[in-house]
Amino acid sequence: MVGLGIALVYQVTGVINFAQGDFVMLGGVLFAVLTEHMGTVEAALIALGVTTAVGALINLLVIAPARKATHDRLIILTIGASITVQGAALLAFGPDPHVTARFSSNRTVSVFGALLDSQYLWCAGTTAVAVLSMWLFLTRTTMGTAMRATSMDRETVQLMGVSPRRMALLAFVLAAALGALGGIVLTPLQQFDAMVGVPLGLKGFAAAVLGGLSSPSGAVAGGLLFGLAEAMIAGYIGSTYKDTIGFGLLLAVLLFRPTGLLRRATVVKV
Repeated sequence: MVGLGIALVYQVTGVINFAQGDFVMLGGVLFAVLTEHMGTVEAALIALGVTTAVGALINLLVIAPARKATHDRLIILTIGASITVQGAALLAFGPDPHVTARFSSNRTVSVFGALLDSQYLWCAGTTAVAVLSMWLFLTRTTMGTAMRATSMDRETVQLMGVSPRRMALLAFVLAAALGALGGIVLTPLQQFDAMVGVPLGLKGFAAAVLGGLSSPSGAVAGGLLFGLAEAMIAGYIGSTYKDTIGFGLLLAVLLFRPTGLLRRATVVKV
């Protein structure tokens, strides 16, 4: 879902949002803190709403005012936004890690004879629903069609009455919501603190690059591929080398297949 959020923003705005991992962090930390005072559903809804609002504010206060800047400058601005969100979370929630109980009473379930932590099924199910909902939105709604058209030709959609600025805002809102959902279902599996967004964001970026930055569906497939590669490396070589080899794979793709493993490079004659 992190990779999907990055690809969605990039497709509409052309900007790589390095604050995407902090949406995951913010959603997860907020959810963990709120569950200490209220029910799981209420905490999840508030965490989702607050994180989505933060995504909208980053677009309105950081990206939109600098919309005429180069893409390099906009990327640097998203890094600055990421640092700001981290600092605010550190001040608000402190440096201590937070964790919540698993959503299901059964800690493990049997899947084809193998014991699996039940929370992983919540992660898989939430991801599947989010990806399906995003696909339906982008392909079956007028607003989704306008977003896809904006990614193809901004000047033409303006002539058709579509505002690229509104589409960019919507892309950031959806990306923040995806990140928050990821943080909510992931919090029971690992401890969340204000700094966890950086590694999650880097892995989401790796997923988006592997599948193709301009393809939301490719980003999802890239995330599954990256996760599978990490699991195999940890199982056959050792968890110590998991991140090193995983990001080495990303470097190789950037060098030899910059369009992503699942996309073909196109040649345009002018």
